Amino acid sequence: MLLSIDWDAFSGTRELVFDAPIWGTRDRPHDRLDAWWTRTLKRGGSTWAALDADYPLYPGWEAIGTYVDVPAFVALSHADAWTWLQQFPGEDVLNIDSHHDLASFSGDPRRVRPGNWAGLGLEAGLIRTYTCLYPTWHEHLPVAEGFDLDRTRAELGALLLPDVCARTTLRRQATPLDGWPEARDVQALLLVQSPAWTNPAHDPVFMEVAWGVGAAPITEPLSRPAPCTAGQVRAYNHVTTPPAHAPQETPT
Repeated sequence: MLLSIDWDAFSGTRELVFDAPIWGTRDRPHDRLDAWWTRTLKRGGSTWAALDADYPLYPGWEAIGTYVDVPAFVALSHADAWTWLQQFPGEDVLNIDSHHDLASFSGDPRRVRPGNWAGLGLEAGLIRTYTCLYPTWHEHLPVAEGFDLDRTRAELGALLLPDVCARTTLRRQATPLDGWPEARDVQALLLVQSPAWTNPAHDPVFMEVAWGVGAAPITEPLSRPAPCTAGQVRAYNHVTTPPAHAPQETPT
């Protein structure tokens, strides 16, 4: 099988955090950095530590280290998973993720994006069967896809072809280590940073994990700087958005 791991399965949110990107966000340079500046400055902080209470790093990510001998890749966005799938076509895919990535509710449904790469991969025959394994913390987050799996399956039934639905499984972990495959059963590993959805404070851990398993970059992940200066904090008090910052990547 192929194992895909989205960092947003671990870099998540608490319940009732109403500016959390899990509610829905696009994947533009603004969403990857400036939106996180806005969240930080709204909480009165000038470093990413201001996000700690609302955007924790949940356990389970430590298991990634067990795949050190598996061919591994790292990408900025799950839109880049298409490149990975084309190297290993026709395999079963397990995706540990906070989103099913089978279909998007807006935008061009035929363009490969973070929200639909898996569904398009199933249609194209690049994926044989697909399982999305939601993290255990979704059990306490009513807005999350993994909170009510029947609701999520019903939404997908209206968006996907019957054959794609038949080859798709959704389930939620019972514990943070539930459902992880044995390394011997994994042909290739893909780690995805998803910076529009993941707390920048957790970038160093992500980098350490990715380089620790020897992941080869498909697209380079980001190491995002915090606002951190008094002048930027003062500026935020007079405008509705944080100071402009040159994007480090183009949108996928």
